[in-house]
Amino acid sequence: MREPNILLDAILSEAGMSHEGLAARVNQLGQRDGLGLLYDHASVRRWIRDGTIPRGKVPELICEALTTRLPRRVVLSDIGMERNEGGDGTPLAAAVDRAAAMWRNDRRSEDQPDARPVEGPPAVMPVFEWENPPDDLDVGRLDGLSRVDQGQVEILRAARSRYEQMYRAVGGIPVRPRLTAFLDSQAAPLIKGSYDDRTGRQLHRAVGGLAALAGICAYDADRQGTAQRYFFQALRMAKASGERGFGGYVIALLANQAMCRGLYRQVIQYTETALRGAAGDLSPALIMDLSTLQARAYARMGDRAGCHASMGRADEMAARIRPSEEPAETGYVQPGLLHVQHAEALRSLGDLSAAYAHAEQAVAAPGTHQRGRVHRLATLATILAGQGNVEQAADIGNVMLNLAEGMESRRITDRISGVRSAVCAVSDGTAARELSERVGDILGIPLL
Repeated sequence: MREPNILLDAILSEAGMSHEGLAARVNQLGQRDGLGLLYDHASVRRWIRDGTIPRGKVPELICEALTTRLPRRVVLSDIGMERNEGGDGTPLAAAVDRAAAMWRNDRRSEDQPDARPVEGPPAVMPVFEWENPPDDLDVGRLDGLSRVDQGQVEILRAARSRYEQMYRAVGGIPVRPRLTAFLDSQAAPLIKGSYDDRTGRQLHRAVGGLAALAGICAYDADRQGTAQRYFFQALRMAKASGERGFGGYVIALLANQAMCRGLYRQVIQYTETALRGAAGDLSPALIMDLSTLQARAYARMGDRAGCHASMGRADEMAARIRPSEEPAETGYVQPGLLHVQHAEALRSLGDLSAAYAHAEQAVAAPGTHQRGRVHRLATLATILAGQGNVEQAADIGNVMLNLAEGMESRRITDRISGVRSAVCAVSDGTAARELSERVGDILGIPLL
């Protein structure tokens, strides 16, 4: 089954045409051409819901019907019914239209089941297109209804910063619908507006940053298919912006998602592509993050040499970080992040003493935002439990729970559940039972 045709749904709304109205107009055009068409509102609903493409010249008739209601010519790619999607990469205009349609659809149906993440070649193709020609020689757009200026671009940048702070404070679940609504109502009209090449590159950079953050929020809400699609959108906009370093950041997000899903070889593939494709344009903080992701993936695959090689490159890059020279998106690379990532890698290799030393340094690092501190305490508590230090692990777990209070995040929930499982796996004593009961009260998880 194909995915829903969100492009047709969006353009029908733009044209102010109902399902029944489109079906009637297509039947009329078919009668003009000697075709006995009997479509109705249910037919149009199937085209949208199931992504089906009607036979013969009907898609062309749909375009003709919509062209009469819009101030532009509608083509097959506008309605999501192009039959051949080959060619040199994804055309920017088509990518923008698809992104805007998805924002609208995601805003209207946020409670609907999540789409499944794509795997195999479809999961790699957007990264391949980012790395390879053709580049976008001119991203200007002249057919929009309103002119975009620099001030509007700055508003988008400020919005990304504001939503990022909200995400760190309360989690991705409550922030996601707000950010999706902003993309639909504020970003979409701008990126489909009129602008020259210079403004267009800055605009795609700003909107790409918002799309990437929407992907992070969807990932945090465990809507993995939706998150992946937002990341792909952000990567296409990164290419249009001409900023290779931003593209490397988006690929790091894809690699982190692959890590969460247990796709360790894909983590290596993504990170190697980012390090190669944006060579010379990646900041030290981003190279460090990509390297620690590699180290964790190698550790999960049991490749000790590969893990330590990546850890060494991360150490080298960490020493070069200058926060004032870093892009806004790498603000998550705070003191101690290197150590918590090393701790996770070493724990996977079974080196618990070394992992504990890194986890302690991560927790002791100053200036960590609250969400990051929850993750670091979870890592330390899990390592302590693995060493058999149950009471200390439970104490750290309780501190973690205090900080996590009020956060709505599936990733935080997973970390809390993981700590509970690690502690209860080695002890059924008082400390373990009390921690388990508190976790159960907070998360509503039945006691084991």
